[in-house]
Amino acid sequence: MPAMERIQSINPERIAWCCADHGITPGELASEVDLSATRMARVIAGEDGLTFNQLRKVADYFGRGVLFFLESGPVDEAQVHTPQFRTLANQKPDLSPKFKALIERVERQRAVYLSLREDLDEADRPRFNPPDLPRPDPREAARLARQWLDLPAENSFGTYRAAVEARGVLVFRSNGYNGKWQIAKQNPILGFALYDSTCPVIVIKKQDWETRQTFTLMHELGHLLLNRASSIDDEQDMQSHEGAERDANAFAGHLLVPDAFLASIADTERPEDVARYDDWLERPRKAWGVSGEVILRRLLDAGRLTQSQYTAYREWRAPLVSKDGGNRQYRHREPKHVFGDTYVRTVLDALNARHITLAKASSYLDNLKIKDLHQLERHYAGL
Repeated sequence: MPAMERIQSINPERIAWCCADHGITPGELASEVDLSATRMARVIAGEDGLTFNQLRKVADYFGRGVLFFLESGPVDEAQVHTPQFRTLANQKPDLSPKFKALIERVERQRAVYLSLREDLDEADRPRFNPPDLPRPDPREAARLARQWLDLPAENSFGTYRAAVEARGVLVFRSNGYNGKWQIAKQNPILGFALYDSTCPVIVIKKQDWETRQTFTLMHELGHLLLNRASSIDDEQDMQSHEGAERDANAFAGHLLVPDAFLASIADTERPEDVARYDDWLERPRKAWGVSGEVILRRLLDAGRLTQSQYTAYREWRAPLVSKDGGNRQYRHREPKHVFGDTYVRTVLDALNARHITLAKASSYLDNLKIKDLHQLERHYAGL
C-alpha cells in the first residue's frame, strides 16, 4: 500500500494509552492486528501512519471508534470510562485489563439493547421501575422485593433470572465460545452490577452449581435496589458482615429463604455429620432453588446453627466440583444462556422487523454463525 494512502493524522498517544489500559504492549497489539512490531513502533513514535482498514482493526480491538484515534490531545479518562465503570474499578483496583474490557463490553451490549428497544417502540417491553425499600431493614426489604418480583414458592435459577429480567434488569451470565464473555475460573470475582435508572445490568460468573449463581444474582440485585449503585463482588464480599455487603447478603438470604420457609425446617432432624446436611436439606434446596449453604447461613443468623457447624460444612463442601459440561450441539442456545431471554428476543424481534441485518444480529449474539442463528429463531418459534 503506497504511503500516501496511509492516514498520517493518527494520535499515537491514544494508541499507547489504549495499550496501557488493556495491559498489552504495542508489539502485542501489532500481532493482534496483523502488523509488524517495527511498523507499530514507528506509528507509536509518530513516524508512520496506518491505512483506514488497519486503523479500523486497532479500533475494533479496543472497542473504540476510528475517530477516537484521530482526535487531538490526551485521553480524558472521565469521558472514556463511564461513572459505573470507574465505580467498579475503584472498588477493585486490581482488576485485570481483560476484566475491564469485559465491563466495557457489557456496557456496549446494554447500549445495543436500548437502541433496539427504542427502534421497536414496544411499550410492553420490560421497564425498570424499582420499589422503594427500607434499607435499614433487609428482612422487610426482601419481603417487598419478593412481592415486586412476583416469585412463586418454588424456583430455580432460571425462574429467578426470568423474574428479575421481567422487571427491566438485564441479566448476563459469563460463558460463550470465543472467550469474550467468559470470566476465568481462577478469577475470584463472582458477579457485578451496573446501575442505570433506565436499564441496569447484572453479570454473573458461571459457577459449578446454579444455586451459587442464584445467590450472586440476588446479592447484586440487593445492591441495585438498596443502594441504587454499581457494585462488584468476590467470595469475600459474599461472606462479609460489614456495610453494604452485609446488607446485600442479608437481603439475598431473606429473599431466597423467607422466615416462613425457614420455619418449615426441623432442627430435630439435623444430622450430626455435616456431610449429610445436603441430604437433610434436599427437599427445600430443590424447591427453593438455593444451595444448602444459603439455608445454613440463614439458620446461623437465626441462632439455630452454631458457627462451628456452619464452618465445618463449608470446609467439607469446598473441594466438591460439578461435572457439568458444555455441548456445541446446542451452540444456538448459548446467546440465551449468556445474555438472557429479554435481550435475545429483542435482537430477534429487531431482525424480524428488518431493523438490523443478519450480520448485525450475529454480532450482537456473540458472533453466532448464520446457520446457528436460524436454528435459534426456530427454537424461539417452537419448531
